[in-house]
Amino acid sequence: MRLLESVAGHEHGAPAKQLARETGLALPTAYHLLRTLVHEGYLRRDKGLFFLGEAAERLSSSGAQQKRRSTVVDALAQWRDAIGVPIYYALYRDGEIETVCVSDTPGNPAVEEWADFRETGHAHAIGQCLLAQLGEDARRDHLDRYPVQSITPYTVRDNHSLLRRLERTRRMDPVIERQEYALGTVCAAIPITLGNNAATIAISLPAHQADRLPAATQQLQGEIGRLLGSLAISISI
Repeated sequence: MRLLESVAGHEHGAPAKQLARETGLALPTAYHLLRTLVHEGYLRRDKGLFFLGEAAERLSSSGAQQKRRSTVVDALAQWRDAIGVPIYYALYRDGEIETVCVSDTPGNPAVEEWADFRETGHAHAIGQCLLAQLGEDARRDHLDRYPVQSITPYTVRDNHSLLRRLERTRRMDPVIERQEYALGTVCAAIPITLGNNAATIAISLPAHQADRLPAATQQLQGEIGRLLGSLAISISI
């Protein structure tokens, strides 16, 4: 590990003798370990200099990915506690609705996914918010694969009605949904654009607390505005 760290500190590579000095290893030991690391793909050797190999770069990428995910999880937990509601983070990736993180508590539980979120995007605020951010062709493609189906008495009735609703939704406005996915639950989703990808942060409340939804949504928008830039939420998590 010390050899890997030492090599990582030399953008243009370093010879074995220099790496042995920097790590305090005997030169024969350093040579043996360097050969092993090259064989395993963690280092590569070029003209007597050692560089990080593909295996080490994959390890680094995985670590950065975990760090980004941890940052997002912490932010959702902070918003959950500040507003007193479950918080959801979802995105539209490779033609699918993907719920990435959910942060809730026993006192404020998340909505139970009783019908597959990917197939019922027309019914819940998360899906409607993501679909509203897509172009017309992408929306129609999604609905060709997952057509509208009524899952509660309040669900939109057909593809045409949903498309008309989505067209009327301004791109950065929150999407509000009342008991369309789950009876007894109201939800709001705030759109977030990550490069060319659609994403959203959403909340849910019991229907008997529906009067809290506008204020909670506004508070979440403020929290996102303060922290989103520093979070650098990545679509790769």
